[in-house]
Amino acid sequence: MKNIGFLSFGHWSAQRGSATRTAGDALLQAIDLAVAAEELGLDGAYYRVHHFARQHASPFPLLSAVAARTSKIEIGTGVIDMRYENPLYMAEEAGAADLISGGRLQLGISRGSPEQVIEGWRYFGYAPEEGETDADMGRRHAQAFLQMIEGHGFAEPNPRPMFPNPPGKLRLEPYSEGLRDRIWWGAGSNKTAEWAAMLGMNLQSSTLKDDETGEAFHVQQAKQIRAYREAWKAAGHKRKPRVSVSRSIFALTNDEDRMYFGRGGSEDDQVGFIERQRSIFGRSYADEPDKLVEQLKRDEAIAEADTLLLTVPNSLGVDYNAHVIESILTHVAPALGWR
Repeated sequence: MKNIGFLSFGHWSAQRGSATRTAGDALLQAIDLAVAAEELGLDGAYYRVHHFARQHASPFPLLSAVAARTSKIEIGTGVIDMRYENPLYMAEEAGAADLISGGRLQLGISRGSPEQVIEGWRYFGYAPEEGETDADMGRRHAQAFLQMIEGHGFAEPNPRPMFPNPPGKLRLEPYSEGLRDRIWWGAGSNKTAEWAAMLGMNLQSSTLKDDETGEAFHVQQAKQIRAYREAWKAAGHKRKPRVSVSRSIFALTNDEDRMYFGRGGSEDDQVGFIERQRSIFGRSYADEPDKLVEQLKRDEAIAEADTLLLTVPNSLGVDYNAHVIESILTHVAPALGWR
């Protein structure tokens, strides 16, 4: 059995055919889709974070709202760009959202991907230290965040506080026990996956990764996952890690499906250069359910992962996306042993 969730980018646009014409539409429908997904038996509702774009950007209000409307489904991100984050304030926000959810937060973080503006993190007041790259800064912010959510006291209390303090140094509040074990790192290379394992983070293997061997994307991704698990074992962590992969998967079960995706998925990986790095992007899947099952059986990375995130076309509306999810749970997941 696999954990299956959806991953929404939260696009909105006023163009013809869009069901999410405003930011308010995208946010409110994101909540409604999580409610519908929980009713269908899906395991997770995850949201992408992009700044300076007409997509989801500020995750914690959305995560908290989803938490208040649901009771079972995991709630997460994939991923928060740590170059833009104040680690201490983020620790408070994450602690609050996790407590509202009753410990269902699964927070994906990363050094980030290419954004809409040049060095957008500078507008948020952050800059790499001398000798650092922006990626180094993102990882530094991530490590500071991890330290904050461990719940250890570090701040000297005021000897004449407004309110009584517990003894010793103070930690950030609210503290949510167990959250530290539910942080995921979005890794685009084998090296950063191994780094995440060393720090005890779960792995979100990115749909876009460095082309390190020239092999098919799913093969490289499966190798990344195995390298991550070996690094986890070598680090001596006690708990079992979790690993997710993301895929666009559409079962063609009616005329509407065929209208949107009847030309099939992109059967070939895409290769290009991003920030002077040769990168590979995995294929998507769209076919009749029986054919889809056979194609997915050959995806080595899906076989390696314990969690599958289905990227959904949120701009097509809640009802259609609920149908997409239900089709996978009904026609595909049982045949693959995921349910």
